[in-house]
Amino acid sequence: MFKKFNILFSTFLVLSILLIGCTSSSSETEDKIDIVTTFYPLYDFAKKIGGEYVNVQNLVPTGVEPHDWTPKTRDMIKITEADMFIYNGLGFENWIENFFSSFEANLSIELVEASLGAHLLDDENDLEEEVREGDEHDHGLNDPHIWLSPVQAKTLAENIKQGLINIDPKHKDEYEERFLELSARLDELHVKYKDVLENVSKKEFVVSHQAFGYLAYEYGLTQKSIMGLSSDAEPTIQDYKNISVYIKENNIQYILFEELASPKLTDTLAKELNIKTLVLNPLEGLTKEQASNGEDYFTIMESNLTSLKKALQ
Repeated sequence: MFKKFNILFSTFLVLSILLIGCTSSSSETEDKIDIVTTFYPLYDFAKKIGGEYVNVQNLVPTGVEPHDWTPKTRDMIKITEADMFIYNGLGFENWIENFFSSFEANLSIELVEASLGAHLLDDENDLEEEVREGDEHDHGLNDPHIWLSPVQAKTLAENIKQGLINIDPKHKDEYEERFLELSARLDELHVKYKDVLENVSKKEFVVSHQAFGYLAYEYGLTQKSIMGLSSDAEPTIQDYKNISVYIKENNIQYILFEELASPKLTDTLAKELNIKTLVLNPLEGLTKEQASNGEDYFTIMESNLTSLKKALQ
């Protein structure tokens, strides 16, 4: 499988080089930084910090679940023509290592691994040491969903801001100012989550996708998932039995599911146990309706807090 993947990426490289030689980057015709991001929160933060100085394109289309998405040739070309490429890391983009190994030193753009400096959760939901550039981690064991903690999300914003300053130092003051505004909003969101979740009667919640470890850790909660870190993971029969017992023993009244993945398993379990479902968005992407309504990281996180408050009463 990986051999086939490497062949495909090598093909992407050749095509990209040929096409780059025949086309001019949009940054040559516009006085803006062209940024490509791998999923929604990075896109949103890059736009908020970059403002009028950036053009931001997100690789994963609206309404598509990132775990189900793999890049095509046009996506590779889009990255190589950009001035900056922002990705999460921690194994979230399962295609990224093959991409980098295929391009090697030929990718001369500003690369931002947004999770650098984050404090990781281990398997017991304890914080490990921060990730530093050059550290070796088994990214397959780490929960990459750091953006679901407003505290940890500031790390993403900090790295994006620094990447913009690296490539465009003349607008350093503007990037710093917008980062501080975004950071203040994240602090306010954190305080709101803390105030609400300190006063709920339950601390346990059940989710379809194991994406809320950082949020749970930050606010003293316990998530129990039907599936694993990947939203398309399939639970075993024993997993199904265990989650059913957990729901009954902890008097769980809601199963929280995400909109971009199939709700079939969640709906089936909820029906069998005579309980309800609520949306808890892992913010890996927006639906088309959310995008058209102008929703963003903060409005979705507010909606998530409403769902959690209801589920934990």
